[in-house]
Amino acid sequence: MSDDARFGLLRHVRLPGPLRLDGGALLSPVEIAYETYGTLDPQGSNAILICHALTGDQHVASIHPRTGKPGWWTRLVGPGRPIDPTRHFIICSNVIGSCMGSSGPATINPATNAPWGMSFPVITIRDMVRAQALLLDHLGVGQLQAVVGGSMGGMQALSWAATFPERVRAVVAIATTARHTAQNIAFHEVGRQAVMADPRWRGGDYYGHDDPPAAGLAVARMAAHITYLSEAGLTEKFGRKLQAREAKSFGFDADFQVESYLRHQGISFVDRFDANSYLYITRAVDYFDLAEEHGGLLAGAFRQTRARFCVVSFDTDWLYPTAASRGIVQALNAAGSAVSFVELSSPYGHDAFLLEAPEMNRVIDGFLRAEP
Repeated sequence: MSDDARFGLLRHVRLPGPLRLDGGALLSPVEIAYETYGTLDPQGSNAILICHALTGDQHVASIHPRTGKPGWWTRLVGPGRPIDPTRHFIICSNVIGSCMGSSGPATINPATNAPWGMSFPVITIRDMVRAQALLLDHLGVGQLQAVVGGSMGGMQALSWAATFPERVRAVVAIATTARHTAQNIAFHEVGRQAVMADPRWRGGDYYGHDDPPAAGLAVARMAAHITYLSEAGLTEKFGRKLQAREAKSFGFDADFQVESYLRHQGISFVDRFDANSYLYITRAVDYFDLAEEHGGLLAGAFRQTRARFCVVSFDTDWLYPTAASRGIVQALNAAGSAVSFVELSSPYGHDAFLLEAPEMNRVIDGFLRAEP
């Protein structure tokens, strides 16, 4: 398998499509950047698809080529980890709409030979999943042992079971929800307006100027990042401690450590992410309502699947709180699905699923190994 050019790190495929999107447009070709780890067994039975969160990417367990940092989920994925390339064939792709090689506003529109910009069609979570299914067809993977994701990745995992019920044997959905609430949408709209208010956005046509709307995107990231944390975590880490000074400046520099931290998060984000992609992906997440896609009843989304489910929440996650996970579990119970559910304790808020979480690892490891 190692000699097959389809498998390995830093892979990219241009599929002819067309991919019919929920908004009615046809996307062709469909470009997908992805990575694989491990070897697909002769029966094709050990494939696990990992779905990334809003600003994530395909470098789940490899060095990021832009930042030089380790993969974003090396705590869960790797030798000796619950998702192990010595046992599993692991796939992680960049979602369409993003900016790490998959079709999105920064890629070339073949009709114009220029970046799509804001002419790229609006996409949904289900569109991302359909594109992933095209990738699996390309890789020769008929059925997944499991699909695993946290946050927006968890939305994709749930959508996989609903959209391709025959292709998934198990689903792990972590720190996620079956629909975006008004509050969730409101936070995203603040971020989008920050981007679009930056004069360097230029209506989305900034690619040829080498001068992207970095200030607007940084503010968007700062606002969003607050929702990924918890008040207890922020208080424990920063409190009201001053940043590199003995007294308040009585000005508008970053007096407090938390201000400096958020500014750093914003600045580092713009080095690796595209502003238009941020608009498109946040819109896709806002549109997500799995019940709406199935006649208004969430249980209806899971009527056809025979997959086992593992749902994990964190007690300090106020972005997608435990109540949202319980709603998913209740719908799965109503649909007659096999489901395990656990709420874990963590001071880190929504981001807990990305941080050191030995209890989460034990839960996922046990769930994946318990396959009948």
